[in-house]
Amino acid sequence: MAIKTTQSTNRLRFIPLAFGSLLASWIVCAADLPSAVGQEKIEQLPEAGSVEEQREDLEIGGVNRTKYMGRRIADTMGYLGAPWLIRETRELEENPTVVLEQLGLKPGMSVCDLGCGNGFYTLLMAQKVGPTGKVYAVDIQPEMLQLLSRRAVEAKIDQIDMIHSTVKDAKLPEGKVDLLLLVDVYHEFSHPEEMLASIRKSLSPEGVIALVEFRGEDPRVPIKPLHKMTKKQILKEYQANGFRLVREFDGLPIQHLMFFGIDETWKPADKDTNR
Repeated sequence: MAIKTTQSTNRLRFIPLAFGSLLASWIVCAADLPSAVGQEKIEQLPEAGSVEEQREDLEIGGVNRTKYMGRRIADTMGYLGAPWLIRETRELEENPTVVLEQLGLKPGMSVCDLGCGNGFYTLLMAQKVGPTGKVYAVDIQPEMLQLLSRRAVEAKIDQIDMIHSTVKDAKLPEGKVDLLLLVDVYHEFSHPEEMLASIRKSLSPEGVIALVEFRGEDPRVPIKPLHKMTKKQILKEYQANGFRLVREFDGLPIQHLMFFGIDETWKPADKDTNR
């Protein structure tokens, strides 16, 4: 196996997420998860930090990182929720087959699954880009990367570089990524500006971000409001950070799918957006 892992010392978790059926219940935060969830699969993994520790880390240099451009940053959930990411009902609830079709992946592409978790989309993307392609799997939790590594070995997929990122830096190579996928994770970035700047540097000249977020405009989507985003808010934040909307797809059951490219005319605004 040629799987490479890039290490970092920061273990603050930013992965999405929900736990339980989307069609039946609302998302819960990490503190609400029973400690035994998925324990039979990950009992050898190190214990992740508590939600309280994460919130303390959000106060960096006296800057409140709990809000961004009028939006409250969602709480996070740790690796014990990983089994939910590969639940059998995900195809019915989210239609990831259509997501993959819309990504337009081709053999030889360099792609990234940022906030990869245990690799639900990572492995599917690897199959699409083939052995001549490259997949960067990025996550803030080393435990998630360990879970993904096991699944990659089982699937006999070896063109994945696993990267243990920080909350500010995706640690991707500059100018190499043709498509970067963010599935239900952006709304939990504790440092959106820094991460978007890092992502911007990683994109190839024609590279795009494919952003998937639960629809905040629709009260019928059974997800807590903090874990959903409206198109209006998404556009506000991405345009303010040097991206332009190049395409969107409205055919998913409960999520937005929006594609952003680099806006070459953009200049950073001199203002405080953290309030």
